[in-house]
Amino acid sequence: METTDRDALLRAHLLELLDAGAAHLDFESAVSGLDPALWGVRPEGLPHSPWELLEHLRICQRDILDFCRSADFAPLQWPDDYWPDQETVPNDLAWDRAIASFRSDAQAMRDLIADPQTDLLKPLPWGTGQSIAREAMLLADHNAYHLGQLVCVRRLLGAWGDA
Repeated sequence: METTDRDALLRAHLLELLDAGAAHLDFESAVSGLDPALWGVRPEGLPHSPWELLEHLRICQRDILDFCRSADFAPLQWPDDYWPDQETVPNDLAWDRAIASFRSDAQAMRDLIADPQTDLLKPLPWGTGQSIAREAMLLADHNAYHLGQLVCVRRLLGAWGDA
């Protein structure tokens, strides 16, 4: 197989992984149709509300995207900077903005991967060996994990399928 064919195949695989559908739930399915009254509710025995999970997903995705795009990346402090300050949504606009931001950053990551000028396997000079491909796999894995949590939270709140 030619190098260019391998490169195109890797791009296609990474994009499929980020778009979900092959082995895990997509973002739109996980967040759509949730009653706003439940956005800030933590089910008994679980540490996160839908709002906290959505914000965590948004913050982490932006963090990974920023790391991929710039040597001026400013690392966040774990765990405080990666989770919202409160379990409830400040207002309806905050929920909508978080969803729009997640979508926009997800598209920016897909665009970065799809760009033939992006060397997917070259270590990022400001990292410790990470590459765009590695960060894309990390992002897909992280999103799948927390979207699965969101589905569990929704089930326990009676807001998923037959719950």
